Amino acid sequence: MKIKVGVLGATGMVGQRFIQFLAEHPMFELTTLAASERSAGKKYSEATNWYLDVEIPEKVRDLIVTTTDPKNKEFEDVDIVFSALPSDLAKKLEPEFAKEGKLVFSNASAYRMEEDVPLVIPEVNADHLELIEIQRKKRGWDGAIITNPNCSTICAVITLKPIMDKFGLESVFIATLQAVSGAGYNGVPSMAILDNLIPYIKNEEEKMQTESLKLLGTLKDSKVEFANFKLSASCNRVPVIDGHTECIFVKTKEEAEPEEIKEVMDKFDPLKDLNLPTYAKPIVIKEESDRPQPRLDRNIGNGMSIVVGRIRKDPIFTVKYVALEHNTIRGAAGASILNAEYFVKKYL
Repeated sequence: MKIKVGVLGATGMVGQRFIQFLAEHPMFELTTLAASERSAGKKYSEATNWYLDVEIPEKVRDLIVTTTDPKNKEFEDVDIVFSALPSDLAKKLEPEFAKEGKLVFSNASAYRMEEDVPLVIPEVNADHLELIEIQRKKRGWDGAIITNPNCSTICAVITLKPIMDKFGLESVFIATLQAVSGAGYNGVPSMAILDNLIPYIKNEEEKMQTESLKLLGTLKDSKVEFANFKLSASCNRVPVIDGHTECIFVKTKEEAEPEEIKEVMDKFDPLKDLNLPTYAKPIVIKEESDRPQPRLDRNIGNGMSIVVGRIRKDPIFTVKYVALEHNTIRGAAGASILNAEYFVKKYL
């Protein structure tokens, strides 16, 4: 039998991506959609302004939207909730769902850096899910909060993991070119971004610089020891709808040639034998001199692959390359769903 799931923040852009991927999911049955008071009581098709370039799935069009109260009857049979809530609401509501025994797979930033909350990319640090039992004991609830990282962090960390495992990391610098969908539909006014670049995204650099070290850290004595290398990020918003591009500069501890870096990236496929529905090859290498490009490459692997190109030597660092991620799929909804698939496969 499928596991019944719900989506919090179902009318927003990330909430819509959750719905797109969950409507016909082979492991999960999407039964409950929750949003604000103004949307509650309406059919989903009436409550949402649908932004995606695919139709609203027929299975959810007539679902009645409920509020984000975990005691609502619509959540009674739900085992997993996917959270696309803004951070301030997530801070308040996600623990309430955990207290009700729900597994909360959250895309919000509110609890990512909490000591007892797993911040997970399954290909990178699936063992950090062991923090769930510590979280339950510490907080006295039967449910749990499991988070996925910031979108730009996911893109970088997936590419850094195989390099770190083979050659070690001494320092990393990342310059991002981030799509406007990362700020939500109303996040960046058109007059601000068209014919322009905005060299600032609030809290984005700080998230990349802290989350990456937790993700690449080691679980030891019931705590995560952060990875020991330096990481600096400079984040920019650009007039692209979907697809974060990152220019990544890496200094390794051991000597490494670009072809060796390319090889370890290409071979990185740690979950290939689990048959997880949302999983795709984590890193796809492009050999063309002008790739990856958002418009051409963001949907590779159904939007779940990080596309890497221009792997080359650097006169200051060891190597530099360009990475591309579909930010609302691999960097958001798809990341949470993959976390849930892995957890169900391994722990339930």
